[in-house]
Amino acid sequence: MSKQADVLVIGAGVAGTSCALQLAKQGHRTILLDRQSFPRHKTCGEFMSPETREMLEYLGVHLQVQEVNPAAMDHALIVMPHGGVITAPLPGNATGISRYELDRLLHENALSAGAEIVTGSTVTEIRKRGDQRYEVETRQGNEQVRYEARAVIGAYGTKKPRGVASAETYRDDTVYVGVKSHFAGITVPSRVELYFCEGGYVGISPVENGKVNVAALLTLNSVQGSGKSVPEILKAASRSNNRLTERLAEGEPVEGTQVSIAPLRLSDRPEPWSQYPHIGDAMLMLPPLCGDGMSVALRSSLLCTGWTDKYLNGEINFAQWQNQYTHEANRTFAQLLRRARRIQNLAFAKSNRFYPGIVRMIPGLASYIVKATRLSESGMGTR
Repeated sequence: MSKQADVLVIGAGVAGTSCALQLAKQGHRTILLDRQSFPRHKTCGEFMSPETREMLEYLGVHLQVQEVNPAAMDHALIVMPHGGVITAPLPGNATGISRYELDRLLHENALSAGAEIVTGSTVTEIRKRGDQRYEVETRQGNEQVRYEARAVIGAYGTKKPRGVASAETYRDDTVYVGVKSHFAGITVPSRVELYFCEGGYVGISPVENGKVNVAALLTLNSVQGSGKSVPEILKAASRSNNRLTERLAEGEPVEGTQVSIAPLRLSDRPEPWSQYPHIGDAMLMLPPLCGDGMSVALRSSLLCTGWTDKYLNGEINFAQWQNQYTHEANRTFAQLLRRARRIQNLAFAKSNRFYPGIVRMIPGLASYIVKATRLSESGMGTR
């Protein structure tokens, strides 16, 4: 079986779905593929910065009128293993919403825009032909389906499809595990809480319907031998931070919300292009401490959509499509990544026990650090 499209987007998360939504709105025959079904829970901090909300509204996704009832956050609480505490205001009100709900809303909007969404589809091969067109082989149940498209966009996160070469030089050597679970019974004020522990950190933030999201990034070495379930891994991580132990004891995991992903490697530099453009985590895996992953996903989608639209409309050729998107993605994200990695390294330095005292001595330092891990506002409202 063979199907034709103008553009094939591989990966139906935030980056891929927002990209498919825009391209479909612009009149291109767009097919969105994912190997999983939706909606579903995903490993994510579920923290939405003001920049993220701005870009969603630009796409026509307005959370306040969708009866989702997201949570609000206006400051951060950081708790060190030895008990020291840092508080900092967030630069603007942040929003807490589960990926289950956000992905559902994005898919509804993409379908309304005319995109076709195919889930349960495993990509087995991607070929770029000599005429600059792509052939993508997939397996859907027992059926083999071939897609032909003028453009392919990789939005498959950190797990590349089978047969796609992995550019390990773009990723750090340290291997991490990401876990996430919703909890009931933990009351969180309008803030995001970050607990440092041996091997990583655990974030707690409110989402819709009175639940909280507990998400962690931990080195693979630190979780080995701690059990295989997400609650067991979180419990083991909390042993090196008493405040975290007490916080988790206030509630209970919500059944069916536990997700983990491994191995994870953070990016050393962006990877905007291989044989085709990359967006979201496929392009750049930020340290979650940065707190702006969804903003990066949406911004990369917006950038890629603009250049892809020009290419599909014949305004630029293939080489210009590649060069212009690669240049703009590097210009937009490389500096943010450098800042985030520096802050990540500082956070885990042996001197981190002194940070609460330093912050008290230098008013405004904590706020400056929080702002340093954020993208600038995109100015979508002025376009």
